[in-house]
This record gives sequence, structure tokens and C-alpha cells, in this order.
Amino acid sequence: MLQPWLLPVFDGVVKAYYSGHLGHAQLLHGPQHLGKDALAQALAQRLLCQRQNSQQMACGECTACQRFVQGSHGDFRRIGIELNERTGKPKTAIGVDQIRAMSEWLILTAQLSGPRVVIIETAHRMNVQASNALLKTLEEPMPGRYLFLITDQPKMLPATVRSRCQRIAIAAPGHDPALQWVMQQGIKPDAAETLLLLAGHNPGLAVHWAQMDGIAIHQQVRKDLEACMKGQSSTADIAKQWLADEQTELRLLFCAQIAHGLSAKWAKASSQGQQKPQSVQKLQEWIDGINRLRLSLSQPLRHDLGLAGLLFDWRQLLQEFR
Repeated sequence: MLQPWLLPVFDGVVKAYYSGHLGHAQLLHGPQHLGKDALAQALAQRLLCQRQNSQQMACGECTACQRFVQGSHGDFRRIGIELNERTGKPKTAIGVDQIRAMSEWLILTAQLSGPRVVIIETAHRMNVQASNALLKTLEEPMPGRYLFLITDQPKMLPATVRSRCQRIAIAAPGHDPALQWVMQQGIKPDAAETLLLLAGHNPGLAVHWAQMDGIAIHQQVRKDLEACMKGQSSTADIAKQWLADEQTELRLLFCAQIAHGLSAKWAKASSQGQQKPQSVQKLQEWIDGINRLRLSLSQPLRHDLGLAGLLFDWRQLLQEFR
């Protein structure tokens, strides 16, 4: 079942397909957890469905739909980050061999005499060689072949790839429908409001964070930053706690959000002559450092040292300018 904010997009793409106006490649982009993958999956099944009705979802009953649901449809492929056979861990990028194999597969005759459809998830994680290989396919589109590229970071894709795709932006709904949907997922009104605010009114992200106990994590991060500033906890101990489990990225994101809120207050105070102008710049530089650390978590670095250093800088910064 697609989220309600995705239904108009689904209808628009299906109508374009049946009217002959759907391009060879679609770039589905927007924030995380808004349902881009579910939308691409539903569209792929609809295009492959043997029922010719442009106004409805895939029938779920025809041969094509049955094979699609079973994961055995010969005219559908999904490409994403693969596991490294040697280490058993995910690779860092989508490789050129994956894209070349896809391009060779697209040329083959469809098994069910219909279209062939490919979903490329986290498309921004293609390496340079893979992007160049994909560009060749995009420059020479074949009839009845459709690609859905999914990304929450479209700017990381080469401009040459973006320019050859029809762009479909997935945006969060307004506050009221978002709140209603979040509560329909079993989240209490007060918690739903708080989570929506933390998630920038992204309902899918709010529900995701609810499942991770996001409110409690946010409250703990705020307490840790306060204790750090007052010297009540050592920077090394806080860094160790934040890096101890799989919630590190969320803690760093909340940390950046809290600092950003403080930066807005300082900017207002600075405009009124109540705060030194350089304080805002230094705080923004600190936020940039936290975000760089957050984005580097998958790399083999001494994150404990980096985070402890940033927390020490936080203490110094607030003691100097607060």
C-alpha cells in the first residue's frame, strides 16, 4: 500500500506511460523515508502488469504480477549495493560491471513480450565508471525499456545523467495530513508532533525515528551536550557512548540540529548587538565538522578521537560565547 502522498505521483507516471509520454529513465528524488523505493516498486509492477488499465494499481493476479511478487519476473531487475564476497560486508559503491550487465540484459527480448524495467536504488552511489556506463545506455534508449533511479542525493549524480532523466520530486505532505498519517501508524499525538518537528515534517522519517526511540535519543543528546559544556562529563566518555551502537548517525544528526537551533538564536542576538558576530561563524563551522564526521562513519577512521575533539571544541565555544 502506497502512502497517500505518493498516489498522485503514481497516477501521473502511469498516465504518462499509457499516453506514450513516459521517458526512458525516471529520477525519483526526495528526502529519505518518504517512500521512493515503494513507489518505484509499485510503478515497475504496474508497467509489467498484463492488465491494460491506466487508472489502477497492478492487478496482482496475472502471470506477470505473480512472478513479480515471487521475485522471479524475467523482465525486471533491481540494482543496488552488493555484498563483498570476501568480507561479507556491503561494498562502498555500485560498480561498472553491474551497469554493463544491466545494459546487456536490456537489449535481450522480453520474456513476456512486454517492457523491461530496472530499478537502481541509491543511484548516487554509482562510481564514476558505472555512471559513465549508464550514460551510454541513457543516450541510446530502446523502446519498451524503463529505468527508475532512486536517490535522496541527486546532486551527487553527474549532471549528464540527471539531464537525461525525467525528474520526479517526492515531497512531504502538509503538516495536518502528515500528522494524521503518523498517528495512523500507532504513534500518540504528542509524540507524533514532536517527531514530525524533529524530522522536518517528513512523516516517513518521523515513523522511522519512532521505531528507533528517537525522542529519547534526542533528549539524551541534549543532556550530553549540556553536561559537556558544564564539564560534568568528559568528552571521551560522551564520544564512547555515542559511538557504542548503531544509533551514532542519528545522535550526530540530532547534535547538528540542536546546534543549528542555537546558531539561529545567536544570529538573531548578533543582529541586535547582543552577541559577537564571529560566534555564529564559529558555531556554523562546528556544525559542518559534525556533519562531516557523520558522513564519514562508514570509513575506517578513528571516529572516537574526532568526536571527542569536536565535543571539546563545543565546550570551548559555548564557554567563550554563551
